[in-house]
Amino acid sequence: MKHSAKHIADRIRLLIATKQFQVGEILPSTRELGKQLGTSFHTVRKAYHQLEDEGMIRGEQGRGFVVLRQSTTLDKAERLELAAEKMHSLLEELIGFGLDESEVEAIFEEKISFMEWPEKIQRIATIGETHELAKLLSDSIRNQIGVKSSTLSINDYDEVIHFDALFVPIQLVNQLRNLRESIRIIPVMFHYDADVLLSILDRTGIEAIGLVTAEEDTIPKIINELKALMKFEGAFVAGATYGKSLPLFVRNTDLIVYTPASARLVESKIPEKNRIRLEYIISEKSADSIRSELWDQ
Repeated sequence: MKHSAKHIADRIRLLIATKQFQVGEILPSTRELGKQLGTSFHTVRKAYHQLEDEGMIRGEQGRGFVVLRQSTTLDKAERLELAAEKMHSLLEELIGFGLDESEVEAIFEEKISFMEWPEKIQRIATIGETHELAKLLSDSIRNQIGVKSSTLSINDYDEVIHFDALFVPIQLVNQLRNLRESIRIIPVMFHYDADVLLSILDRTGIEAIGLVTAEEDTIPKIINELKALMKFEGAFVAGATYGKSLPLFVRNTDLIVYTPASARLVESKIPEKNRIRLEYIISEKSADSIRSELWDQ
């Protein structure tokens, strides 16, 4: 999927204006976003520099590009002049296709409803069977596709109605089907990162795998999935973090796998060689669907 620098700049400008990216937030790196969109990092860098020239973002050494403000620094006269130029160019193109004045006016009136779109997608949440599983999926969507979202468990029904769109695991879609009229439901298919699973199995002599989560309710779900996928013949031990403490079993366990929600504590206390972070991989079909909702309009 190829995108021009102008297209990328237009989309990011809109996402900043509609607060998908907040002031002070670091944008995806040029290489990361280029990979997500199927284009070169040079093209993304060109788009970022365009937004930097407009005063919306700023490049900072060692951090990347940071959002400075939710709108350009152009004054009202400059914005109107720019809009007039774009409208003039568009009208010439439409007339060239043979449209008359009434047809152009009808199309404009129909498409003006687009102005509601930024408001509709202003709040997005990722749903999971637990808050922790929702975060695992939300992190993967952001890392792979560049779209951020809040997280909710499937039981947070009262909170769901406050969002404009929901990323929902395919197995949970039916539980939210009655919301389709008022909320955009975007089904998501995903699986565990195969490289992560292989790296676990490649560890010779492992008799026990420890699972660390942030929520007790997440444990049986992940263990059942790992057992089915890995055919591991050893033992699983598991526990959730408590305050600033890890479960006691981590001291005597060969390998610790852990969720993003427990990452800060695990990574501060367990050597890198003894831990592996769990990650989901979003299917290409789901990734394309999410991109079409937020990048390809």
